[in-house]
Amino acid sequence: MDFLHNPEFGDKLVTLMAAFVLVFQIAMVGQRSLIMNIRLFGAQSFLLAAIAAVIAHYNHAPHIYVAAVMTVLVKVILVPVLLERLVDRIEIRHEIEPIVNVPLSIVISGGLTLVAYIVGESFYHPETGAASLGHNTLAVAISVFLIGFFMMINRRKALTQVFALLTLENGIFLAAICLTYGMPLVVDLGVFFDVLVAVLVLGILVYRIRETFESMDVSKLRRLRG
Repeated sequence: MDFLHNPEFGDKLVTLMAAFVLVFQIAMVGQRSLIMNIRLFGAQSFLLAAIAAVIAHYNHAPHIYVAAVMTVLVKVILVPVLLERLVDRIEIRHEIEPIVNVPLSIVISGGLTLVAYIVGESFYHPETGAASLGHNTLAVAISVFLIGFFMMINRRKALTQVFALLTLENGIFLAAICLTYGMPLVVDLGVFFDVLVAVLVLGILVYRIRETFESMDVSKLRRLRG
């Protein structure tokens, strides 16, 4: 059980989970099923919670455990349940054709990942020990942020834009956890509360768009222009 106290093992574990976070992000770009996208978001959020727990363990930082637990409760359980219920209510389960087709979207995501690694490389300084745990995942965090932003621009349905925004926030969370080992607890709680309120408000907005236009295609909002 010595590996539980070996920072090098912890760093490899964090790097592996961060790689899967990026894989799930790219998978969401190529996925048109709303339910599958929501579940991929839940799986990605679970990995972020696991990364936070590993960092908390090796750095003896109990406050990061709170962030990990809140991530599971809010992003892994509560938000996916709310979004899946919204999908059932509006009875639309698949994304319409995005602005950029799926193959090209995957290529663009790969390009954004390359850009993120080039940017992240300039901030990476090889170190050893628990204090440097996860510092090499900055490029992944930037990739998740950029791809989430691209999803918001590329998708037409309001609901997919909602969890594109949530995945963008996941990128910020990964950067905060791996580089600063978490913000103060009160800030973490405030962020999770903001995420929950945003999902509720955006869920209501999506439902109203569906009721008014009989579609979630945000391009139809152009009809509101005078």
